[in-house]
Amino acid sequence: MEYLPLVARVSLALIFLNSGIKHALGFSGFAEMIGQTLPLAGLLAAGTVLFQLAGAVSLILGYRVKLGATLLILFLIPASLVFHNFLADPSELSSFLKNLGLIGGLLLLIYAGPGKISIDQDISA
Repeated sequence: MEYLPLVARVSLALIFLNSGIKHALGFSGFAEMIGQTLPLAGLLAAGTVLFQLAGAVSLILGYRVKLGATLLILFLIPASLVFHNFLADPSELSSFLKNLGLIGGLLLLIYAGPGKISIDQDISA
């Protein structure tokens, strides 16, 4: 049972790690896509990559997990509302609900802490 929080953290982190790497490698195209909807596309794209990679590494290592989870939530909320607005486009409902589920998992990490197998080694976990 002591490995479950580690497995949960890594499972949550992988989607952000994959996305952050993909967006970093195709940065210009990613920024262009954001620019079709929002101003300051380069800045927002850079912030997205930074939040995704920093949050994912934080979760995987178990280092400052509450901060890492918060960064990922701060990314997910506007991304869900702007790019997965199911009210404007009903085909986005599954993506919106996936993000809502990720937010729920990240909130549980904030509440429960990283678990015993982590750099933080939260005693309350």
